[in-house]
Amino acid sequence: MAEFQHINAKIFAHEGSTIDWHVLIPIFHRWIQQQALPDLLIDVADYAHVPAGPGVMIIGHDAQYSLDNRQNRLGFVYDRRTACEGSNADRIRLAYESALSAARRLEQEPEINGALRFDERRVEFWVNDRLLAPNKPEVFEEFESEVSAFLKSKVGEFALSRSTDPRDLVRVRT
Repeated sequence: MAEFQHINAKIFAHEGSTIDWHVLIPIFHRWIQQQALPDLLIDVADYAHVPAGPGVMIIGHDAQYSLDNRQNRLGFVYDRRTACEGSNADRIRLAYESALSAARRLEQEPEINGALRFDERRVEFWVNDRLLAPNKPEVFEEFESEVSAFLKSKVGEFALSRSTDPRDLVRVRT
């Protein structure tokens, strides 16, 4: 059985959610000052000018957090940068719960004013390590099995889709 490290999760925003990207910068700086998330937070990076890009990020030691608009699909991302103890199930749970917790926190910020809501049932997981987890059918099947076991306990019924492009990371999306 493969040991998947650097598991990332993206919780997608509800349709109709909007964001004024510039309000994120002071919010994320405030989170750093308050150490509002469980990771050591270091800096904010603004990529909002990149079309369908990574948006605005909080750079941390072990993980990065971002409001992301890749592929024109708005969502909140937890991006694990360092190896993590535990089982694959533990790492999947950590990625999901970290993304969801930060997304819920962002929804509550006064500057957001209710314009941004996240759907915990619409999620994407991927392994950000092409060497240890190349996008091959056998790797995908194992990762899909791990993610499916987790999702059954969290969201009930779901269907997963995958990217078959071998240049892409191993990823599954509800």
